Amino acid sequence: MTEPPRFTQESLGWKPWLEPLPVSEFTERHYTALVERERVHMPYFRVLARDPEALLERTLTDLDIFFNTDAGLPRSDREIAAAAASRYNGCVFCASVHTRFATEQGADRAEVQRLLDEGVTARISPRWNAIFDATVALTSTPAVFDAEHVAALRGIGLDELELLDVIQAGSFFNWANRLMLSLGEPTV
Repeated sequence: MTEPPRFTQESLGWKPWLEPLPVSEFTERHYTALVERERVHMPYFRVLARDPEALLERTLTDLDIFFNTDAGLPRSDREIAAAAASRYNGCVFCASVHTRFATEQGADRAEVQRLLDEGVTARISPRWNAIFDATVALTSTPAVFDAEHVAALRGIGLDELELLDVIQAGSFFNWANRLMLSLGEPTV
């Protein structure tokens, strides 16, 4: 398999270092944990399916953070927070997924690419800069995230639910990146 370019918005594969649960061994409990049955074809989810209860909780949390858009941030900004955490952590696979989703949700492709090319210190817009800075603080060491980050997020006009979405998307992907990075590697 070929290694992908360092950071890209293109779709990537993922190669696990641990043996994924064979599809032939999936029970209804495993399919329930996937939430979306088609995920059975993704090696990452088949590795996580070895602990179906944890996979179910992980997946429900992920889906709620990114798809529960009745209030709070637009999905593109949630994806940008996840992409910033992924870029900071060096998770090429997750960065590709979340920058692609941000672009699909209406974010400017060239600006999203700047995040990938320049990293989280890229200064793109006051809104994204505040999201990047808050996400990096949460990702580097959660205790670094402080009242200044909250004030910067409020300063760009975020309300309570929007602020919560930045914190959840960035924090969740800090954790998810570290899990993915410890279990395998991206491929073309």
